[in-house]
Amino acid sequence: MNTPELSAAQLAAYIDHTLLKPDASRAQLEQLCAEAIEHKFFSVCVNGSWVMTARHLLENTDIKVACVVGFPLGAMAADVKRFETETAVDDGAHEIDVVLNIARLKAGDDKYVLRELIDVAEAADERTVKVILETCLLTDAEKIRACQLVVESGAHFVKTSTGFSSAGATLADVKLMRETVGPKFGVKASGGVRDAQTALAMIAAGATRLGTSSGIAIVKGLAGSGNY
Repeated sequence: MNTPELSAAQLAAYIDHTLLKPDASRAQLEQLCAEAIEHKFFSVCVNGSWVMTARHLLENTDIKVACVVGFPLGAMAADVKRFETETAVDDGAHEIDVVLNIARLKAGDDKYVLRELIDVAEAADERTVKVILETCLLTDAEKIRACQLVVESGAHFVKTSTGFSSAGATLADVKLMRETVGPKFGVKASGGVRDAQTALAMIAAGATRLGTSSGIAIVKGLAGSGNY
């Protein structure tokens, strides 16, 4: 696996700069958006109640606003996820990061999982949809099946983790997801990506986006290593 040679600016363009803590304040959100502007991250990823505020703070920039849906458990009713997606879109979200129903997947209820993901993709109205698998809770066979359902649903990315479960992204999972979805589908590594070395390794394994609250440390770490 060859580690890609990227500048700090190029690496920043992979990053969804993330603030999902339940006690996150407006001041922290304002800081998040200011940091995203300064470092030119791809997006900010926030909870639904902050989408409109983030969109306002990032007005007249190219930085996207991503909103989590069904977060962090994925266990609520499918109609709730659809409504949450519609609300996020109405509030100005450019992207949706939705947690699939992990228990239904593990039970083999693929029809339910697929129908739910199709509904979310339709509600997103052609906006980018990333589906969080929570890989630490799945077997490899379940990860493969989940990836296949996501591709079939009309979503655009598979994503490893919420960052709120027992473990985050692993290189092995990113490789498996990339092998399953093929070369052109999106793969997002999220959870535990905290330094430049890990970020580059995830990209080498097949990630096309990185979800992290450590974006500044990552790009500064790369810049400090002499890559600009």
